[in-house]
Amino acid sequence: MRIIFSRKGFDSAAGGGPSPIVDGRPLSLPIPANGELSRTTYGDLGLGEHASKASRGKLGAADLCHHDPMFRENGRALLGQCGAAQTHLERQGVTEGDCFVFFGLFRAEGGAPHHRVFGYLKIEEVVPLVDAPPTRLQELAAIGVPHAIGLHASNDVVYAGEGRTASRAHDTLRLTVPEGPPSMWRVPEWLHETGLSYHHKPDRWHADGRLQSVARGQEFVADVGERKDARQWLDETVALIAG
Repeated sequence: MRIIFSRKGFDSAAGGGPSPIVDGRPLSLPIPANGELSRTTYGDLGLGEHASKASRGKLGAADLCHHDPMFRENGRALLGQCGAAQTHLERQGVTEGDCFVFFGLFRAEGGAPHHRVFGYLKIEEVVPLVDAPPTRLQELAAIGVPHAIGLHASNDVVYAGEGRTASRAHDTLRLTVPEGPPSMWRVPEWLHETGLSYHHKPDRWHADGRLQSVARGQEFVADVGERKDARQWLDETVALIAG
């Protein structure tokens, strides 16, 4: 089994600032959409005011966003991926039965920016869009999946399965250590032993349970196999999000 730490949402480069924590709930703001590969605005998602504030007025309710990952009311989620990030997932062997744990940069009013987990997707289906039946593409496009509206690359894939976002900003879901900076994480002991893709340099891993996370990259994969401690961590994380 693989656990994928998947970076999503606003940050200083994409959008201009952290996503907000509003009334104790983390609201991940989708990054701005490029071209004509979106039909969803920030206003459609009820995020217009938050996008405007986080972007310092550069974005607003009328602007299109890359609504991905997409979390649906029926407890299902979809994620599109392509290009170098998808190639990395393929090389790491990511497939059905693995789980995305989504994290991003957040800030509560008056607080400091930090990384935290805000959602998950248990992979039940992997859909390579180039070879997908037209009816499947139409179904995905009809609900607004950006990668189905128009192919982003020749290796475009949509991952689908059970998935939800957190209704509360639990302290346990925070990755950044209390004193910061955002890229310095507290991580479980098992992760030190399994390792994490893109984090192979030994000096990133500290003996006190901290990890200096990389500044770039979207998908970081931990191959945990059958480890009970890693699976328990995932179960507890999913329970916090779903609860």
